[in-house]
Amino acid sequence: MPAPRPPLSKQSFILAAVSALAGLGLGVVLTLQFTPAPPPVSAPPPQEEEAPPSPPVAVVYDEVVHSDLPGWSSDSLIEALPALKRSCGRFERMGAEETIGTGQIERTAAAWSAACAALDGANDNESLRAVLDSHFTAYSISDTSKETAPDLGTFTGYYEADIKGSLTRTGPYQTPIYGPPRDLVTVNLKDFISNTSAFDLGVPDSLVGRVEPGARGGLFRSYYTREDIDSSGAIANEADVVVWADDPVDVHILHIQGSGRVVLPDGHVIRIGFAGHNGHSFRGIGGILLRAGELKPGQGSMISVRKWLQAHPQKAEAYMNQNARYIFFRRLNPSETESGPIGALGVSLTPQRSLAVDPRFVPLGAPVWIDASDPDGIPLQRLMSAQDIGSAIKGPVRGDFFWGHGEEAFSKAGRMKSDGRLFVLVPKLV
Repeated sequence: MPAPRPPLSKQSFILAAVSALAGLGLGVVLTLQFTPAPPPVSAPPPQEEEAPPSPPVAVVYDEVVHSDLPGWSSDSLIEALPALKRSCGRFERMGAEETIGTGQIERTAAAWSAACAALDGANDNESLRAVLDSHFTAYSISDTSKETAPDLGTFTGYYEADIKGSLTRTGPYQTPIYGPPRDLVTVNLKDFISNTSAFDLGVPDSLVGRVEPGARGGLFRSYYTREDIDSSGAIANEADVVVWADDPVDVHILHIQGSGRVVLPDGHVIRIGFAGHNGHSFRGIGGILLRAGELKPGQGSMISVRKWLQAHPQKAEAYMNQNARYIFFRRLNPSETESGPIGALGVSLTPQRSLAVDPRFVPLGAPVWIDASDPDGIPLQRLMSAQDIGSAIKGPVRGDFFWGHGEEAFSKAGRMKSDGRLFVLVPKLV
């Protein structure tokens, strides 16, 4: 196993940022925000503030016998096989010696490819159970920095938003859903530092902003806020409109979910997915309304939030603008979306079998086992695949359950918040 890389401090981050911007040929006036900028694809889940920088986490992986996984013998494992195979396709395109995961769960891409090949022989629950037993090791995950219940964490839900839209601006379709602006600049700081350094918790690995003409050749500024974009039209000449929607509240929820299905006037359905963000921190609209006293404690579900916003359109705009983060989208090809939207792993998500995780502790693509509950108290003990991320999905025992699309998925996702345990499966060492 390679030795752990030294963390990049905030002071080193500043030097890397200045070096990066200097590399762009800019005279720099720099304002830094030390909040994590997530990799593109997934937006934060409902009612969740973007997680602030966390204290050091002590994650422990303990090997467990598959038969001890809660619900191991009763889950319909075969329903997870399509999701597992999509993850395997990503591993097979990696360099053989490239490593996935850290510490006890670190494995090479070659090891993953070999274990994935064994999945080809599975065609029912029992054969898949046998393959997992013989080719994968299961580990429970614990956060030992917690004083109590280190193996328990929080599980929420998200879904693929459904909106009504048009490819042209007409009639009720007046709310734009923008593609990435042409003046949006994202600087990957990893390109400007030693590859032996890692980014410490709370230190972003990228900067998002825009270049503004200045006396020294250019100033790097933070990008426009939601209010700038929605209320002042700041990017009307800088970004193409992917689709026009009929309801600004539905668009705001789309921004929170990060992907959606758009039903066009002729009934045709297209999918759009996350293509970038404006670099500002996320604030959950549910929390905004609760703090303002518009909703009472216990009314912060996304269902209640949507109902309130649609009933108060004059106030809704001001409250939605308090969430400064803005999401940009792209139209997805049908070939990209076999069963659902695209997750952070770059594969189509599978309803009720794809999970968003914190990739610092759970490798994207790995099979995972969850022991949680749905919003109606029904146990969720099943095999899933770690295929997505979220700005609020932080910590070793943390998951966001993908429910699919439609009103039933919205109802489940908007109400889900459960304690639970998380297990990860990785190829056996040989």
